[in-house]
Amino acid sequence: MLEKHIDTVVVGAGQAGLSASEHLTRYGCPHVILEQHSIGESWRNDRWDSLVSNGPAWHDRLPTLEIPGVGAQDFATAKQLVAYLELYAKNIAAPVRTGIQVRRVQRLVGKRGFSVETSEGTITCRNIIAASGTMRTPRQSTLIPKSKDILQLHSCEYRNPDQLNPGATLVVGSGSSGTQIAVELMVSGRTVYLSLGQNMRPPRSYRGMDFAWWSSVLGMWDATPIEGQTHTTIAVSGAHISQTIDYRKLNAMGMRLVGQTSGFENGNVVFRNTLKGSIDYSNLKYLESLKLADEYIMRNGLDLPDDPDAWYVPPITNDEMYPIRRLNLKDDNIRNIIWSHGFQLKYDWIDVDEALKDDGSPIHTYGISPQAGLYFLGLPWQINRSSSFLWGEWNDAAFIAKTIWYRGNYWKYSNPEKG
Repeated sequence: MLEKHIDTVVVGAGQAGLSASEHLTRYGCPHVILEQHSIGESWRNDRWDSLVSNGPAWHDRLPTLEIPGVGAQDFATAKQLVAYLELYAKNIAAPVRTGIQVRRVQRLVGKRGFSVETSEGTITCRNIIAASGTMRTPRQSTLIPKSKDILQLHSCEYRNPDQLNPGATLVVGSGSSGTQIAVELMVSGRTVYLSLGQNMRPPRSYRGMDFAWWSSVLGMWDATPIEGQTHTTIAVSGAHISQTIDYRKLNAMGMRLVGQTSGFENGNVVFRNTLKGSIDYSNLKYLESLKLADEYIMRNGLDLPDDPDAWYVPPITNDEMYPIRRLNLKDDNIRNIIWSHGFQLKYDWIDVDEALKDDGSPIHTYGISPQAGLYFLGLPWQINRSSSFLWGEWNDAAFIAKTIWYRGNYWKYSNPEKG
């Protein structure tokens, strides 16, 4: 049975919710974590079979626990990360209650706090931390009509090449997920078309140091959001250790490249004439990152080996010079489409005035809602670029937990008669 009242309810038992629990415990804040499914659900059931983390284990983990059985320079599999989060929850004695769905959260009338309607009854609390994850509701596309002849999957539904129909595959989205899936399908012997948008492709490693190390020392993870700035996807892979994603090299290996997917007409998928511009942009940002790394090495007097091969950029491809603007599903034998264009924020269980924008995304400052007692965790760019990553969510959780503790003590000592 759930308690009738508890100070703080954390919704979601992924890395964000568990991080919040660790910090709340340190501050002595009573809380419970309610999880509809299982600990680490998105790693458990929303990833493809061969997925590994995009950073080495020394980096892609929570700061207070190393990943057992995974070398510091190795890349943890999704199964290893699920086991890791379960162990982490056990080590911090996280008060997780699984199999409980939070259906509705409303403000209490005439008093501080919230009513939380769950699948096991209604409880009240003073604080809510929405840590239900940003990768739980796939962004669905209705661009191409459903057909029994064409298998359409979101990247979170893809598992392995054997799942697909015989024939060619169009992968829409060239960030880390889309590119990794496209490479896996190409290696399996399939014809693959990859629809590219604008993104950054950092070096997997440079001068003996991993991309994760460079991102940290160069302050990439500390970058803060700029109003009006468009989010640019990072294309990096841990599946091919020490190999940088390079679209022109993939093209030379047999992968076909097309621009952004823009429409569907008379059985034809239509693409914008953006391919060359997207690749030029990714190459420009790649070379800029190498330059910044060299400047950092010189400025700090580091003794790191030269890496001249990293500066090589392959020549322009035929797909860029003579771009494919249409693919006919029948004539080009496109039997599979994988949509790797992200997820949408969904907080339809939060029924609190002025907590959400019209599109359903949260109104917040660094995860703090203007509605007292409501907090968000794990949002992209919540505080900085690292906010939606394993280690970044832990840091953001510390800020949220401290805010809850401070506000609780302020209320207690300024309103002693109200408790």
